[in-house]
Amino acid sequence: FFQKTLAAVKSWFTLFGWPKGQNPISIPHSLRRDTCIVQQTVAQEKNFKRKVDKDKGFYEMFRHLNGQPIPGISACQSLSPHPVERMFQLYWQHSELLSFLKSQGACLSHVMPEFLLTPEDYEIWTEDFTPEVRRGSMRSSGKLSSRPIFVLENSAFETMSKRAWTDVLLQMYKVFVLPRVSSHAFPDPLSLESLQNMPGIKSEPLCSNIYSRYERAILIWLNKNFEKNRQIVWKDSQRGGIPPMRWIVNFDQDLLDGLVLAAQMASYCPYLIPTHFIKMYTDPRTQEQFLHNSLIVVKALHAISLDMGIKV
Repeated sequence: FFQKTLAAVKSWFTLFGWPKGQNPISIPHSLRRDTCIVQQTVAQEKNFKRKVDKDKGFYEMFRHLNGQPIPGISACQSLSPHPVERMFQLYWQHSELLSFLKSQGACLSHVMPEFLLTPEDYEIWTEDFTPEVRRGSMRSSGKLSSRPIFVLENSAFETMSKRAWTDVLLQMYKVFVLPRVSSHAFPDPLSLESLQNMPGIKSEPLCSNIYSRYERAILIWLNKNFEKNRQIVWKDSQRGGIPPMRWIVNFDQDLLDGLVLAAQMASYCPYLIPTHFIKMYTDPRTQEQFLHNSLIVVKALHAISLDMGIKV
Protein backbone atom coordinates (compact mmCIF):
# COMPACT_ATOMS: atom_id res chain seq x y z
CA PHE A 1 0.00 0.00 0.00
CA PHE A 2 2.79 2.40 0.89
CA GLN A 3 4.63 1.70 -2.37
CA LYS A 4 1.46 2.48 -4.36
CA THR A 5 0.99 5.70 -2.37
CA LEU A 6 4.63 6.62 -2.98
CA ALA A 7 4.24 6.03 -6.74
CA ALA A 8 1.09 8.18 -6.87
CA VAL A 9 2.78 11.03 -4.97
CA LYS A 10 5.85 10.93 -7.21
CA SER A 11 3.67 10.95 -10.32
CA TRP A 12 1.54 13.92 -9.24
CA PHE A 13 4.41 16.13 -8.05
CA THR A 14 6.48 15.26 -11.13
CA LEU A 15 3.64 16.32 -13.44
CA PHE A 16 2.01 19.20 -11.59
CA GLY A 17 4.30 20.40 -8.81
CA TRP A 18 6.52 22.74 -10.77
CA PRO A 19 6.13 26.22 -12.25
CA LYS A 20 7.62 25.38 -15.66
CA GLY A 21 6.51 21.97 -16.81
CA GLN A 22 7.35 18.50 -15.58
CA ASN A 23 10.32 17.71 -13.38
CA PRO A 24 10.99 14.12 -12.24
CA ILE A 25 11.51 13.65 -8.52
CA SER A 26 12.66 10.75 -6.40
CA ILE A 27 11.62 10.33 -2.78
CA PRO A 28 13.56 11.05 -0.67
CA HIS A 29 16.78 11.38 -2.69
CA SER A 30 16.12 14.35 -4.98
CA LEU A 31 14.22 16.23 -2.26
CA ARG A 32 17.06 15.88 0.23
CA ARG A 33 19.61 16.75 -2.44
CA ASP A 34 17.75 19.88 -3.50
CA THR A 35 17.75 21.23 0.04
CA CYS A 36 21.40 20.65 0.88
CA ILE A 37 23.72 20.53 -2.18
CA VAL A 38 26.06 23.50 -1.98
CA GLN A 39 28.60 25.19 -4.20
CA GLN A 40 31.28 27.82 -3.54
CA THR A 41 30.07 31.06 -5.12
CA VAL A 42 33.14 33.25 -4.53
CA ALA A 43 36.48 31.47 -4.54
CA GLN A 44 38.16 33.79 -2.06
CA GLU A 45 35.21 33.80 0.35
CA LYS A 46 33.80 30.95 2.42
CA ASN A 47 30.25 31.48 1.27
CA PHE A 48 28.22 28.58 -0.05
CA LYS A 49 24.85 28.33 -1.74
CA ARG A 50 22.65 25.44 -2.84
CA LYS A 51 23.44 24.22 -6.33
CA VAL A 52 19.95 23.71 -7.79
CA ASP A 53 18.59 24.60 -11.21
CA LYS A 54 16.32 27.61 -11.11
CA ASP A 55 12.66 26.60 -10.79
CA LYS A 56 13.65 23.00 -9.98
CA GLY A 57 14.53 23.10 -6.27
CA PHE A 58 12.21 21.84 -3.54
CA TYR A 59 11.51 25.33 -2.24
CA GLU A 60 10.66 26.55 -5.74
CA MET A 61 8.10 23.76 -5.90
CA PHE A 62 6.87 24.79 -2.46
CA ARG A 63 6.58 28.41 -3.58
CA HIS A 64 4.75 27.40 -6.76
CA LEU A 65 2.13 25.43 -4.82
CA ASN A 66 1.79 27.85 -1.92
CA GLY A 67 2.08 31.10 -3.86
CA GLN A 68 4.74 32.43 -1.49
CA PRO A 69 7.89 31.11 0.21
CA ILE A 70 8.27 30.13 3.85
CA PRO A 71 9.13 33.29 5.84
CA GLY A 72 12.89 33.45 6.27
CA ILE A 73 13.76 30.75 3.73
CA SER A 74 14.68 31.63 0.16
CA ALA A 75 15.08 29.36 -2.86
CA CYS A 76 18.87 29.88 -2.72
CA GLN A 77 19.56 29.50 0.98
CA SER A 78 23.16 30.26 1.97
CA LEU A 79 24.78 27.42 3.87
CA SER A 80 27.93 27.17 5.94
CA PRO A 81 30.90 25.21 4.54
CA HIS A 82 31.39 23.66 7.98
CA PRO A 83 29.58 20.28 8.09
CA VAL A 84 28.20 20.64 11.62
CA GLU A 85 27.02 24.22 11.13
CA ARG A 86 25.50 23.32 7.78
CA MET A 87 23.67 20.43 9.41
CA PHE A 88 22.20 22.75 12.05
CA GLN A 89 21.15 25.23 9.36
CA LEU A 90 19.37 22.46 7.47
CA TYR A 91 17.81 21.19 10.69
CA TRP A 92 16.46 24.68 11.38
CA GLN A 93 15.28 24.98 7.79
CA HIS A 94 13.36 21.68 8.02
CA SER A 95 11.94 22.74 11.39
CA GLU A 96 10.60 25.94 9.82
CA LEU A 97 9.13 23.95 6.94
CA LEU A 98 7.27 21.60 9.29
CA SER A 99 6.12 24.43 11.55
CA PHE A 100 4.77 26.40 8.62
CA LEU A 101 2.91 23.41 7.19
CA LYS A 102 1.41 22.58 10.59
CA SER A 103 0.28 26.18 10.96
CA GLN A 104 -1.62 25.73 7.67
CA GLY A 105 -3.42 22.62 8.94
CA ALA A 106 -0.99 19.84 8.00
CA CYS A 107 -0.89 16.72 10.19
CA LEU A 108 2.85 16.25 10.65
CA SER A 109 3.37 15.87 14.39
CA HIS A 110 5.00 12.47 13.75
CA VAL A 111 7.65 13.88 11.38
CA MET A 112 10.85 15.15 13.03
CA PRO A 113 13.22 17.58 11.24
CA GLU A 114 16.12 15.14 11.48
CA PHE A 115 14.19 12.61 9.36
CA LEU A 116 14.41 15.07 6.44
CA LEU A 117 18.23 15.25 6.56
CA THR A 118 20.58 13.26 4.33
CA PRO A 119 22.10 10.12 5.92
CA GLU A 120 25.43 11.95 6.22
CA ASP A 121 23.89 14.91 8.02
CA TYR A 122 21.79 12.61 10.18
CA GLU A 123 24.96 10.82 11.27
CA ILE A 124 26.52 14.15 12.23
CA TRP A 125 23.30 15.07 14.03
CA THR A 126 23.38 11.89 16.15
CA GLU A 127 27.10 12.16 16.90
CA ASP A 128 27.01 15.81 17.94
CA PHE A 129 25.10 15.27 21.20
CA THR A 130 26.44 14.66 24.65
CA PRO A 131 24.78 12.02 26.84
CA GLU A 132 22.98 14.79 28.72
CA VAL A 133 21.48 16.06 25.50
CA ARG A 134 20.47 12.53 24.51
CA ARG A 135 18.41 12.40 27.70
CA GLY A 136 16.43 15.35 26.38
CA SER A 137 18.17 18.43 27.82
CA MET A 138 18.30 21.71 25.89
CA ARG A 139 21.25 22.30 23.62
CA SER A 140 23.13 25.35 24.86
CA SER A 141 22.97 27.01 21.46
CA GLY A 142 19.17 26.89 21.60
CA LYS A 143 18.94 25.50 18.07
CA LEU A 144 17.26 22.28 19.17
CA SER A 145 14.20 21.85 21.35
CA SER A 146 14.21 19.70 24.48
CA ARG A 147 12.93 16.23 23.60
CA PRO A 148 14.17 12.63 23.57
CA ILE A 149 16.48 11.69 20.69
CA PHE A 150 15.91 8.53 18.69
CA VAL A 151 19.00 7.20 16.92
CA LEU A 152 18.17 4.97 13.94
CA GLU A 153 20.32 2.51 12.07
CA ASN A 154 21.10 3.35 8.44
CA SER A 155 18.45 1.11 6.88
CA ALA A 156 15.82 2.20 9.40
CA PHE A 157 16.67 5.85 8.78
CA GLU A 158 16.24 5.47 5.01
CA THR A 159 12.82 3.92 5.52
CA MET A 160 11.83 6.65 7.97
CA SER A 161 13.16 9.40 5.70
CA LYS A 162 11.23 8.09 2.71
CA ARG A 163 8.04 7.96 4.77
CA ALA A 164 8.65 11.43 6.24
CA TRP A 165 9.18 13.10 2.84
CA THR A 166 6.15 11.29 1.42
CA ASP A 167 3.99 12.56 4.28
CA VAL A 168 5.33 16.09 3.79
CA LEU A 169 4.33 16.02 0.12
CA LEU A 170 0.90 14.53 0.90
CA GLN A 171 0.24 17.24 3.48
CA MET A 172 1.44 19.93 1.06
CA TYR A 173 -1.15 18.62 -1.40
CA LYS A 174 -3.78 18.71 1.33
CA VAL A 175 -3.15 22.28 2.49
CA PHE A 176 -2.14 23.92 -0.82
CA VAL A 177 -4.00 22.07 -3.60
CA LEU A 178 -7.27 20.82 -2.12
CA PRO A 179 -8.29 24.31 -0.88
CA ARG A 180 -8.48 25.41 -4.53
CA VAL A 181 -11.67 23.35 -4.81
CA SER A 182 -14.42 25.94 -4.65
CA SER A 183 -17.13 25.26 -2.10
CA HIS A 184 -19.59 26.97 -4.49
CA ALA A 185 -19.32 23.93 -6.76
CA PHE A 186 -21.01 21.75 -4.15
CA PRO A 187 -24.57 21.95 -2.84
CA ASP A 188 -25.42 22.35 0.80
CA PRO A 189 -24.75 18.97 2.51
CA LEU A 190 -28.36 19.01 3.71
CA SER A 191 -29.50 18.60 0.11
CA LEU A 192 -27.97 15.12 0.25
CA GLU A 193 -30.35 14.19 3.05
CA SER A 194 -33.33 15.43 1.07
CA LEU A 195 -32.24 13.20 -1.80
CA GLN A 196 -32.69 9.86 0.00
CA ASN A 197 -32.77 10.54 3.76
CA MET A 198 -29.07 9.78 3.87
CA PRO A 199 -26.98 11.22 6.76
CA GLY A 200 -25.15 14.36 5.66
CA ILE A 201 -21.45 15.14 5.96
CA LYS A 202 -20.83 18.40 7.75
CA SER A 203 -18.46 20.88 6.12
CA GLU A 204 -17.61 22.93 9.24
CA PRO A 205 -13.82 23.13 9.81
CA LEU A 206 -13.85 21.54 13.29
CA CYS A 207 -16.38 18.75 12.82
CA SER A 208 -13.73 16.12 11.96
CA ASN A 209 -10.26 15.38 13.31
CA ILE A 210 -9.46 13.16 10.31
CA TYR A 211 -10.52 14.98 7.14
CA SER A 212 -10.21 18.67 6.29
CA ARG A 213 -13.25 20.55 5.07
CA TYR A 214 -11.89 20.26 1.51
CA GLU A 215 -11.62 16.49 1.80
CA ARG A 216 -15.15 16.42 3.21
CA ALA A 217 -16.30 18.47 0.21
CA ILE A 218 -15.01 15.65 -1.99
CA LEU A 219 -16.87 13.10 0.15
CA ILE A 220 -20.06 15.11 -0.31
CA TRP A 221 -19.48 15.08 -4.06
CA LEU A 222 -18.91 11.30 -4.04
CA ASN A 223 -22.07 10.69 -2.03
CA LYS A 224 -24.22 12.95 -4.17
CA ASN A 225 -23.07 11.50 -7.49
CA PHE A 226 -23.28 7.89 -6.36
CA GLU A 227 -26.82 8.25 -5.00
CA LYS A 228 -27.88 10.20 -8.06
CA ASN A 229 -26.36 7.80 -10.60
CA ARG A 230 -26.46 4.29 -9.15
CA GLN A 231 -29.97 3.62 -10.50
CA ILE A 232 -29.08 5.15 -13.87
CA VAL A 233 -25.71 3.48 -14.43
CA TRP A 234 -26.76 -0.03 -13.38
CA LYS A 235 -30.45 -0.14 -14.34
CA ASP A 236 -29.47 -2.65 -17.07
CA SER A 237 -26.72 -4.29 -15.05
CA GLN A 238 -25.49 -7.63 -16.29
CA ARG A 239 -24.04 -8.66 -12.92
CA GLY A 240 -26.35 -8.11 -9.97
CA GLY A 241 -28.82 -5.31 -10.58
CA ILE A 242 -28.82 -1.85 -8.98
CA PRO A 243 -26.33 -1.52 -6.08
CA PRO A 244 -27.79 -0.63 -2.68
CA MET A 245 -27.58 2.83 -1.14
CA ARG A 246 -24.37 3.53 0.76
CA TRP A 247 -22.90 6.28 2.92
CA ILE A 248 -19.37 7.11 1.73
CA VAL A 249 -17.28 8.36 4.64
CA ASN A 250 -13.68 7.49 3.70
CA PHE A 251 -11.35 7.22 0.72
CA ASP A 252 -10.17 3.64 1.14
CA GLN A 253 -12.72 1.00 2.18
CA ASP A 254 -15.71 2.73 0.59
CA LEU A 255 -14.02 2.97 -2.80
CA LEU A 256 -12.54 -0.54 -2.99
CA ASP A 257 -15.21 -2.09 -5.21
CA GLY A 258 -14.90 0.56 -7.96
CA LEU A 259 -18.62 1.35 -8.02
CA VAL A 260 -18.30 4.82 -6.48
CA LEU A 261 -15.53 5.80 -8.89
CA ALA A 262 -17.56 4.47 -11.81
CA ALA A 263 -20.56 6.55 -10.73
CA GLN A 264 -18.41 9.70 -10.70
CA MET A 265 -17.07 8.99 -14.19
CA ALA A 266 -20.56 8.23 -15.48
CA SER A 267 -21.68 11.70 -14.35
CA TYR A 268 -19.34 13.28 -16.89
CA CYS A 269 -18.93 10.49 -19.45
CA PRO A 270 -22.30 8.68 -19.67
CA TYR A 271 -21.22 7.00 -22.91
CA LEU A 272 -19.01 4.72 -20.78
CA ILE A 273 -22.08 3.14 -19.15
CA PRO A 274 -23.04 0.68 -21.94
CA THR A 275 -19.45 -0.07 -22.94
CA HIS A 276 -17.93 -0.53 -19.50
CA PHE A 277 -19.90 0.01 -16.32
CA ILE A 278 -22.89 -2.30 -16.85
CA LYS A 279 -20.41 -5.18 -16.83
CA MET A 280 -19.39 -4.48 -13.20
CA TYR A 281 -20.45 -6.60 -10.24
CA THR A 282 -22.84 -4.42 -8.23
CA ASP A 283 -22.50 -6.49 -5.05
CA PRO A 284 -18.97 -7.93 -5.24
CA ARG A 285 -18.06 -10.51 -2.62
CA THR A 286 -14.81 -12.15 -3.79
CA GLN A 287 -11.34 -10.81 -4.58
CA GLU A 288 -11.85 -11.83 -8.20
CA GLN A 289 -15.00 -9.72 -8.45
CA PHE A 290 -13.24 -6.73 -6.87
CA LEU A 291 -10.39 -7.15 -9.38
CA HIS A 292 -12.90 -7.42 -12.22
CA ASN A 293 -14.48 -4.09 -11.24
CA SER A 294 -11.10 -2.42 -10.83
CA LEU A 295 -10.00 -3.54 -14.28
CA ILE A 296 -13.14 -2.04 -15.80
CA VAL A 297 -12.52 1.30 -14.05
CA VAL A 298 -8.93 1.33 -15.31
CA LYS A 299 -10.06 0.50 -18.86
CA ALA A 300 -12.58 3.34 -18.67
CA LEU A 301 -9.81 5.73 -17.58
CA HIS A 302 -7.71 4.57 -20.53
CA ALA A 303 -10.67 5.10 -22.85
CA ILE A 304 -10.91 8.79 -21.92
CA SER A 305 -7.10 9.22 -21.76
CA LEU A 306 -6.99 9.77 -17.99
CA ASP A 307 -4.88 6.76 -17.17
CA MET A 308 -1.74 8.70 -15.97
CA GLY A 309 0.14 5.43 -15.76
CA ILE A 310 -2.47 3.74 -13.55
CA LYS A 311 -2.06 0.01 -13.14
CA VAL A 312 -4.04 -2.52 -11.15
